[in-house]
Amino acid sequence: MSQDRDIVRDTDNAAKKGAVTVTTPADLPLDWTKLSEGAPVSKDIRYPSDVCDYTHLKDSNEETYLEIIGTAGQKITHMGKDFYRTCNPNTTHVVLRSHLISKMEGIKDFRNLETLELYDNQISYLEELGSDEDGEDGTENAGASLKTLDMSYNVIREMEPVKFCSNLVELFLANNKIKTLAGLKHLSNVRRIDLGANRIRKMDESELSGLVNLEELWLGKNKIEKIEGLSNLKKLRRLDVQSNRLTCVENLTSQIDTLEELYLAHNGIDDEGAMDPTGIALDFTQLTTLDLSKNRLTSCRPFAHLKTLNDLWVSSNNISSFDELEPLSSLGTRDGACLTEIYMEHNPIYNDFEYRKKLKEMIPSLVQIDANVIGATGYGSVIAQTSSPEAVVEQMRQLQEEALMKAREQQNLQKRGTTH
Repeated sequence: MSQDRDIVRDTDNAAKKGAVTVTTPADLPLDWTKLSEGAPVSKDIRYPSDVCDYTHLKDSNEETYLEIIGTAGQKITHMGKDFYRTCNPNTTHVVLRSHLISKMEGIKDFRNLETLELYDNQISYLEELGSDEDGEDGTENAGASLKTLDMSYNVIREMEPVKFCSNLVELFLANNKIKTLAGLKHLSNVRRIDLGANRIRKMDESELSGLVNLEELWLGKNKIEKIEGLSNLKKLRRLDVQSNRLTCVENLTSQIDTLEELYLAHNGIDDEGAMDPTGIALDFTQLTTLDLSKNRLTSCRPFAHLKTLNDLWVSSNNISSFDELEPLSSLGTRDGACLTEIYMEHNPIYNDFEYRKKLKEMIPSLVQIDANVIGATGYGSVIAQTSSPEAVVEQMRQLQEEALMKAREQQNLQKRGTTH
């Protein structure tokens, strides 16, 4: 501390004299800060075998699953070019999750690998899955046996090498920096794809058209402006395009008899955009869940014809009157009505004193409004009859705390009023 004070004192004196003084800060451990050119990145290089002893698995005919999770303890920094040699040659699952790995290596010689999970690392490129030269001598690409590839939460910018994983069933590449769908068209066996939280702008039909067996497509949190390219996806059951730049729901004709869940929250869809004849206006036969929260809707007319809906989420829109909800009444009063949950909070009508009562009267099939299980009268929340005694006690305690909190807030407001 005295040394620091001397430095400050000398600087102040120099400033008074008009001199320019360069002060040298105390020496810092460069391997911590990594700010000095030529400083070592890290003195600790750790391979999988340094973090976990799995040598006993190498000669086992039964233990073919290698999992090393880095959420606690030491983290792997390098897979190593000889990673395959340290493993059982018959390994089927490799899971190296939450480490500091920056390069895919040492996997090209696996021939029975079914699952590769390098979730939450620092990998920039998909490597050693195969190349265009592989296979010419009769051998398979390294990725040919993979059924599940999870590379989410890395820094990957392009995914074209997935084309070598022709037998993939599940592909997870969420939270990366991917801009295009290049590489997908070769994955005719894939059933689930998660590309959420990337930088994708276009649903490219030339890539999507080959996904003839795809059942789930998750594209939330990208920069997509238009739903397109789905004409060949005739087995699609779940589609997520929330938190994008959509203004219209369209091009879903091929999914009229398969789509079960559609997630479109956090876009710019208005009533007109929701009534496109190739979108929600279609008579979907299997659609049970529709999420249009945080859009620009003013009415429920665009989906009043969807008789198979169980869950409807339209919170945080601009629905201002119960007349705009009236079209939904047929979904709750007809024979076989199945609309049981609706989320309408943070619309203007949410401020109506009898909001829940009126909704329940309008749609008798409802058993939950927003996050509250409702009674026959539609007033407030009730405890589900199927709850255990412990659950009932806990829910009653929470309700009591909420009531006390509201009472305190009201009391504080009254105090402020008398003060002013």
